[in-house]
Amino acid sequence: MENNNTLSQPKSLRILFLTEMWERFSYYGMRALLVLYLVQSQGYSAFDAMHIYAIYTGLVYLTPVIGGYLADHYLGQQKSILIGGITMMFGHLFMANPSTLNLALGLLIIGNGFFKPNISSLLGGFYLTNDARRDGGYSFFYVGINMGAFIAPLLIGYVGEVIDWHYGFVLAAVGMFMGLLHFSLNQKQIASDDLTQRSRVLSYKEWWQVMALALLNIPIVLLVLTLHPLLTIYQNLIWLSIFLIVTYVVLKKRSLFQAVPSHDLKRIIYIAILSLFVIFFWVGFEQAGGSLTLFAHEKIDRQIMSFIIPASFFQSVNPLIIIFLGPLMANIWLRIDRGKLRMSTPQKMGSGIMLLGLGFLLLSVVSQNQDSKISLWWLVMVYFCHTLGELCLSPIGLSMVSKVSPKKLVSIMMGFWFLSSAIANYMAGRLPELLVYFNINLFSFLTATSLLAGLLLYFMAPFLENLIRK
Repeated sequence: MENNNTLSQPKSLRILFLTEMWERFSYYGMRALLVLYLVQSQGYSAFDAMHIYAIYTGLVYLTPVIGGYLADHYLGQQKSILIGGITMMFGHLFMANPSTLNLALGLLIIGNGFFKPNISSLLGGFYLTNDARRDGGYSFFYVGINMGAFIAPLLIGYVGEVIDWHYGFVLAAVGMFMGLLHFSLNQKQIASDDLTQRSRVLSYKEWWQVMALALLNIPIVLLVLTLHPLLTIYQNLIWLSIFLIVTYVVLKKRSLFQAVPSHDLKRIIYIAILSLFVIFFWVGFEQAGGSLTLFAHEKIDRQIMSFIIPASFFQSVNPLIIIFLGPLMANIWLRIDRGKLRMSTPQKMGSGIMLLGLGFLLLSVVSQNQDSKISLWWLVMVYFCHTLGELCLSPIGLSMVSKVSPKKLVSIMMGFWFLSSAIANYMAGRLPELLVYFNINLFSFLTATSLLAGLLLYFMAPFLENLIRK
């Protein structure tokens, strides 16, 4: 472990950076193909395909609550990451076969539950509680996420749409395999950097346990789906979510009524309040995959000379900006946290939500003229504001959960943190339809709610910091 008084980061940060990059490559590649595959290859209507997409992306962020609990109480973070990765790899492979679509989505949802909260919380174990490098480390880690997110739609999307859908899904599985391989080959370094001393090089017996538990997910999902063989994929996903929630309650039952120390309870309340505020951010941010893409298609002048930019390409603007700005922001947070001009976590996150609102304010103003198309650079500026806001909120939130959570509940609290994304993903899909009913402009609504929520969180910072002050 490097000295925390230097600007250097733990060596294992690079390992988790690449592992998460490959996992996000597989996730975002599959996500880029899902709706198009359902509509163009499987004959679903656009309405049904979008509903499946909304339920899927919501459940993907719900299962980390269960995966975090299992890691904290039974499996540990290291085994959980491997189980999740192997399960998702099989999910991508089953996506290549139309007859196993339900099974594939179920495996991807469960696998992500094991993987997502635990790789994020494992990184937190490389830092001391008050290590000033923590926020910067998570910002670098976040760059890895977005490198995968940037490359995946371009590569997997091209292979799937132009060559063959099934080859695209196989390529996503290959990406997940590369992440697993890199993580597995570097267990020794991870164990040496983990200050919690919970990581170690797995024995052959433990590897067999990991494989057995990963493969066990296949019959579990099949059992849930077989109980309702006549239901649609949409209904099957609903049943799978009910099964997962019941499973969590059963697992948690023995500790539901155990007393929580008051200082730990305050930390949980602190995380819960911040989780509620970030819903405002993600509801607006997740318009990128729907409303903003439709806006780009209909209202933006996308022609450069004789070439017309596909509307979907604008979704690569966000990860591209993060790749360039992420390392810069990591150093900025490090120097701010070590200097006199300190910003608390709620202040950073409140600023991020307000930057989102600033982006929607800009969009509201430039879209007033309904008669002519808008320069693409205005939309790029909107994405720039949103991305800067994301860098103030998302990696800082991951860092905060790893630092503030009670030591025995780090992974499950990370799961609850991602639960806010599950709620926001679903709300983001439903909000435009709801606002049309009430005749409210979407961009104006998001401007107002984001600016107000961000401002409120910023000024609540002293109260929130008092909750966790020793």
